[in-house]
Amino acid sequence: MHHNHTLNYNNKQKTFIVIVLTILTMGAEIIYGYSTNSMGLLADGYHMGTHAFALGITYGAYLLSEHFNSVNNKIETLAGYTSAIFLTLSGIWIIIEALQRFFNPLEINFNEAIIVAVIGLVINSICIFIMGKGEDSDYNFTAAYYHILADAVTSIFAIIALISGKFYNIIFLDPVAGLLGGLLILSWSYKLIYKSFFVLTDLKS
Repeated sequence: MHHNHTLNYNNKQKTFIVIVLTILTMGAEIIYGYSTNSMGLLADGYHMGTHAFALGITYGAYLLSEHFNSVNNKIETLAGYTSAIFLTLSGIWIIIEALQRFFNPLEINFNEAIIVAVIGLVINSICIFIMGKGEDSDYNFTAAYYHILADAVTSIFAIIALISGKFYNIIFLDPVAGLLGGLLILSWSYKLIYKSFFVLTDLKS
């Protein structure tokens, strides 16, 4: 029990640090996006806002768990389940955007987009290092970890696609990268929703 309490406390502290980093980066991107009329920065800033919200759910669940003195409380699993649903919506949104780009390609400012993607990757890499993988039984923390990992992976896909488009004029890789990223996010969210559902309902998977 003491081990679980310490683990939850550590996960709560890690989540708080990551929330602060995410909000600061989000604010900087939105402010700079408006000042430079950069849609790329604005889009990435608001996208990080959705993850900050999901991370807030994770942190709130730890606070509630402490209040009710129940380290194994289903509040945390419910928070992980809810956060996984947001992760699913994020994946679906990315896939829809990617499919639209196949049929209605937009002009890409490669230099600006690459800078945004690299900044996002650096911040998310720091957050991943801070959080670590955690234990699979803590679905709340796992959901938060997947949100950050999803951002990092989509940034990597984006960087590869943007460099290919800038230097080799392979434009179609941009929507392909989005599609692959969206599908990967959906696979993670499905696993998390599946596992946390059976914990919440006390059913056997």
